[in-house]
Amino acid sequence: LGHESAGTVVAVGSDVTHLKPGDHVALEVGLPCEACELCGEGRYNICRGMKFRSSAKANPHAQGTLQEKINHPAKWCHKMPEHVTLDLGALVEPLSVAMHARDRAALPKGSTVLVLGAGAVGLLAAAVAKADQAKTVIIADILKDRLDFAINNGFADASVVVPMERPQTIEDKLAFAQKVAAMVKETQVNGEAVGEVTAVYECTGVETCVQTAIYATKPGGKVMIIGMGTPVLTIPMSAAALREVDIVGVFRYANTYKEIIELLANPPANMPDVSRLVTQRYKGMENIEEAFKMAGKVRDEQGNLVIKVVVDFNEK
Repeated sequence: LGHESAGTVVAVGSDVTHLKPGDHVALEVGLPCEACELCGEGRYNICRGMKFRSSAKANPHAQGTLQEKINHPAKWCHKMPEHVTLDLGALVEPLSVAMHARDRAALPKGSTVLVLGAGAVGLLAAAVAKADQAKTVIIADILKDRLDFAINNGFADASVVVPMERPQTIEDKLAFAQKVAAMVKETQVNGEAVGEVTAVYECTGVETCVQTAIYATKPGGKVMIIGMGTPVLTIPMSAAALREVDIVGVFRYANTYKEIIELLANPPANMPDVSRLVTQRYKGMENIEEAFKMAGKVRDEQGNLVIKVVVDFNEK
């Protein structure tokens, strides 16, 4: 288990020159073969020989990072400036997913972006859109509490509460998706309706959300498929094809860590404080079970919103 990780170097190999004991590093936990055509193209995230820590996709499995100490190749340990905390370092991995989506979308500045899903990845996608000078960021979710967090902390300019409906037939699902897309288009920002958006970052994997994304996007826009949920789904193909809406897959990330660490070290004024996503903290291996239980909740015992739970193995 575990792949969103940062830590302190305690020892290095004799050939390692860019790291020393005491350095703080963010771990890039995918280990590609580095010999295939995809790796040569820089697209090592889709390397067929990838060994990704905590993933069951490859066999034998690569052990996850949810442990007190780990032996990890120095090449994939990215040094962070001293003022970048380990909490922020643990966010580099999910931020990489958002950054990779940004790179794949290649949107012009001043775009209008819709984020579907206000969990950690959705909020980070919104943060990257903000840092990338999107004109307007709208975020949608079924949980108003998460949307309030997004608005109050500068992750989005407007929000849409998605109705808690569970349509069963294909016809009802498509009708529901059209209804939610209409809600997005009618959302007011600075006294004006948003209208169709430049791009959607779909972070839920839910069938009706993918459908909503297509309906909400303007002609020539893009739907970025970030969420991994329903493996087989029905999409309104004509609504995409006849308007040249690009549906773009996003799988993990590649070549993002350096830029993200720089972004965290020197955040632009328009980027929200992503450290606020860390809402609960546990210390040591003995509290991991409680941490997992907490991660499955919406609020903790004190009524605080649960977004990102971290486990700290630091000996200090």
